[in-house]
Amino acid sequence: MAEEVILLDLFASSSGMRVRIALAEKGIRKHVEYKQENMLNRSPLILQMNPIHKMTPVLIHNGKPICESLIILQYIDDTWNQHPPPLLPSDPYR
Repeated sequence: MAEEVILLDLFASSSGMRVRIALAEKGIRKHVEYKQENMLNRSPLILQMNPIHKMTPVLIHNGKPICESLIILQYIDDTWNQHPPPLLPSDPYR
């Protein structure tokens, strides 16, 4: 895997846990670099990658940030779709 995948996260975050579970389900967790954030002293990377909300989680894939946990789940599903099962149902009512 020649892709760069970084997860900016806060250990106690339930949103971050959702993303970590999704990465594990897709079998790509071992290829991800995890960086813990301190929300009282935000790193320059989180300020650069999520300048509006300055919150975690942020998935950085090949230098491009994806913010908000549900959007990250959709991105993971679309990007690593060769690894079943899908994370989200195709029908929103299911």
